Formats: sequence, structure tokens, C-alpha cells
Amino acid sequence: MALPHAAPAQPIDVAPLGAALTGTPSSALFKSQGLEVLRLVLPQGKSLPPHKVDGEITVHCLEGELELSVQRDGAEQLHRLKAGQLCYLEGGVVHGVTGVVDASALVTIVLKRTAA
Repeated sequence: MALPHAAPAQPIDVAPLGAALTGTPSSALFKSQGLEVLRLVLPQGKSLPPHKVDGEITVHCLEGELELSVQRDGAEQLHRLKAGQLCYLEGGVVHGVTGVVDASALVTIVLKRTAA
């Protein structure tokens, strides 16, 4: 079953979840040919293990605090993102995300298209 996504021009609420945060799952908000946007929900101590995506991404912390680990030149860099902060990563960069405190983030992914 496909996840429901917002239709073009449909408003999407990305306000902080507040007390509902820990009971709300991460969800894809929309996906087009070139872009995917999702709300990532990470309770304190939960993480997404290191991974990479082909396209560029942004991670915009909406509430709480996240730790973003980034692999560069064989070394791990750790970055703390608090509510209102955004981080951009180039495509193909290995990264992971951990909830320092209960947190949610808006994640955008540029989808790479292969030549036909």
C-alpha cells in the first residue's frame, strides 16, 4: 500500500508536534520526480544509522535537538541542530541522525535521475 502524499498546492502542517511528538511516526509528506520531503521524528536516544542518499539533502530541526554525524575524509564530524537550525549535505555523504532530546525535523532530498 502506498503512503499518502500531499497533492501539488495542498498546504502541509509542519508545525512542532509538542506533546504529540513521541506518539507520531516519521512520515513522507510528498514526493515528486525531483524532490522528496519528509518529517523525521526521533525520540531521545533513537537514531537513524549511518547511510547515504544520491541527492543533496537538508535537515531542518523543527523542535528538540538532533545530533547529525557526517563522515568526511575518513573522519566523523558531529553537529548539534537545535530547533530552527538547518544543515545542508551534499549528495553521497554518509550521515546518521540521533535524537538528543525528543525531536522532529523536516528533511528534503533532491532525487537524482539517471539518464535514459
